[in-house]
Amino acid sequence: MTRVCVIGAGPSGITAVKNLLDQDLEVVCYDFNQEVGGNWIYNESESHSSVFETTHIISSKTLSQYQDFTFDDFEEGIPDYPSHDQLRRYFQAYARHFNLYPVIEFNTLVKKCELDEERHWEVTTEIDGKEKIEKFTHLVVCNGHHWKPRYPEYPGEFSGEFIHSHHFKKAAPFKDKRVLVIGGGNSACDVAVETSRVSKKTAISWRRGYRIIPKFLFGKPSDVVASRMAWLPTKIKYFLSEMTVKLLQGSNKSYGLPEPTHSLGGSHPTVNDELLYTLRHGKISPKGDIEKYEGNQVYFQDGTSEEFDVVVACTGYILSHPFFDEDFINYSEGDVPLYLKMFHSEIDNLFFIGMFQPLGCIWPGSELQSKIAARAIKGLWKRPSNIVELCKREVSHPHLKQIKTARHTITVDYHLFVKQLKKHLPKDYTSKEPKKVLSTKSV
Repeated sequence: MTRVCVIGAGPSGITAVKNLLDQDLEVVCYDFNQEVGGNWIYNESESHSSVFETTHIISSKTLSQYQDFTFDDFEEGIPDYPSHDQLRRYFQAYARHFNLYPVIEFNTLVKKCELDEERHWEVTTEIDGKEKIEKFTHLVVCNGHHWKPRYPEYPGEFSGEFIHSHHFKKAAPFKDKRVLVIGGGNSACDVAVETSRVSKKTAISWRRGYRIIPKFLFGKPSDVVASRMAWLPTKIKYFLSEMTVKLLQGSNKSYGLPEPTHSLGGSHPTVNDELLYTLRHGKISPKGDIEKYEGNQVYFQDGTSEEFDVVVACTGYILSHPFFDEDFINYSEGDVPLYLKMFHSEIDNLFFIGMFQPLGCIWPGSELQSKIAARAIKGLWKRPSNIVELCKREVSHPHLKQIKTARHTITVDYHLFVKQLKKHLPKDYTSKEPKKVLSTKSV
């Protein structure tokens, strides 16, 4: 009998569960949280979530919704860039609408996943300190990739407070403090802007140039404007986007920041409307890369040094699957050779959903991946006979030639990836009707 385990009830996990149920498959979903929403369940205490008090999504609602349950299906008046609370409520409304709660086991830690002699999955979980083992024919991994912090390494030791952006929850604790933010990604720029409202001083350290994209162009969300060029060849599309942004806001040098040496598609762009404004108003000081720490003193590679009370490292996350033995599967460093960013070359009953980083939003792609996975498990979609070569091609022929860092091993072009996934689905693949399901939870 087919029995499917889904790990995680975040945005990718719930659409996996929904589409598996659409195929009348028996499903059990395990999640460590108390509710649906994953990373979007804001909590002032340390938790799985990396969002903070003022977080809003960086892709517009138009390109960040499920086709089976849009924002209009959820609630009228959702802004172009919803807040973390609106998103949490959206995901929970999705789970209620499609009757997913009966098959989700909350407050459950997945500790180990192993293949047995029959090539079925033995999944060890823990709840309230008690372990149990369940058997499944298929495993769908949706545990996210923004929860295990990656820390920078510099000589010396900083004697002040040192935290990762994952642990940053609100600006208030940084009132009247001297704050150094490390990084130029979305979290770094948001943290710098937020702390600058209350801090004695905020500086932001960049080791290289980043591209800052405004949230709005010509009165429209910038990703909506960019989507109108989706039909163009990739190089031309990104060149035109790059020139448009540069024309409107000038070069990085105008703001005291290093110029990027890569094209717009060469790294994940930072979507922020306030950083450049705040820099030019003197609320944030631009700094170069760090050379070393000595107590509260931070030395920079340009020869300058300053004292800080707090360093916030906004240096990304490690791709981690702690329930797999590292000798079995480990994508934390190096390439990720998965066909369509979801199929393993050898293990045909293992699926990864949402383990990609688009220049856009993850969830629409996760929804399409989930439909393909559900059809594959049901026997309506067959793995290609040359899947080994296709997995290798994922690495050798990426959508975009990006900077060689751990952050860029799973990047896809949003529009190309969605188009690629849709080719594997029938034309009538949407399904908005909830399914009546019985709970498959074990007693």
